[in-house]
Amino acid sequence: MPDVSVVIPSLNEEKTIGNCITKVKAMFEAHHIDGELIVADNSTDNTAEIARSLGAIVITPEKRGYGNAYLAGISHAKGDFIVIADSDGTYDLAVLPDFLVPLMNGDADLVIGNRFGGGMSKDAMPWLHRYVGNPGLTRILNWLFKINLSDTHCGFRAFTKAAYEKLDLSTGGMEFASEMIVEAARRNLKIKEVPIAYYPRIAPSKLNSFSDGWRHLRFMMLYKPIPFLFVPGVLVFLLGVLLSLTILLLGNVETSHMHSLILGTILVIIGFQTIAMGIFMKAYAVVHGLSEKEGLIKKLLDYHSLEIELILGAVLLLGGLVIGLKVLYTWISVGFGSLSEIEYAVVAMLLAAIGIQVIFTAIFLSVMLLEDSD
Repeated sequence: MPDVSVVIPSLNEEKTIGNCITKVKAMFEAHHIDGELIVADNSTDNTAEIARSLGAIVITPEKRGYGNAYLAGISHAKGDFIVIADSDGTYDLAVLPDFLVPLMNGDADLVIGNRFGGGMSKDAMPWLHRYVGNPGLTRILNWLFKINLSDTHCGFRAFTKAAYEKLDLSTGGMEFASEMIVEAARRNLKIKEVPIAYYPRIAPSKLNSFSDGWRHLRFMMLYKPIPFLFVPGVLVFLLGVLLSLTILLLGNVETSHMHSLILGTILVIIGFQTIAMGIFMKAYAVVHGLSEKEGLIKKLLDYHSLEIELILGAVLLLGGLVIGLKVLYTWISVGFGSLSEIEYAVVAMLLAAIGIQVIFTAIFLSVMLLEDSD
């Protein structure tokens, strides 16, 4: 069985796939490596035919997507060491031994290329990716998961098969790159970076800056929703409560203050909705093994807590309905004239909205709890 498996995804890369395979084969021969090269291909051009003619193993993933290609390709890998890289000619695959040495010496479980530290060609990466997208997402990932990497989205990587089996990766899109690092960090695997050169593509890029960037950010939000949703939601909620109470405590709310009261209630609702979304994402992550059940979410994912939430939501909703009916009665009693209790109508709407949201939150968490027990 080969010691090294090189897995390359391809999608219409007939102009570059041949050069990539030739470099890998030459590297195998020069360093006396018993290796195999697997191309996970979904092309409509001649990429697959070229790869087969050069001795590569070609497979066709059932699903398209960056992550799906790697998941399918790696599932066929037989080597103790696995290398993954793009087929677009942007990486110099001849430096592959630099990735293998730390793995073979036991200094790393996962080795990642660093394009920013190895001499990036002028036109190899768009300005937005080079100075905004990649550095920004890298900083966020480093901050959230307490790691220190320079280029978390480099596609040139190597890892031991044993380490890969611990990661249990599953994402099918571009977020596969982030998932690998996050899971490696969660499992305390040793990660090392290797400076590499990075060259311009020959064929047009298939990346979509905003949708692919959002995939990475959404994936990190799923693991760590508190800084993205819960904390901002609490701040907006408290600001809305403070503004609303300040106006209500003035008494006899004037028309000039009514806009501030409405703004305050809107902030309360938006803040509570954001908090609820953070709780939803945290519950989903816990149920699917992406996060630990601890703190507030541990209390919320408890039958007794869920019953309390239902009661609390019902009380808030009932309070809003009672106040609303009182306002309606007063309005009817004056012959549907000018409504003088607008502040009470706003409070009724707020209580009813928050009450319904609390009830829905309790129901959603109960569904998550049922899924967790299956």
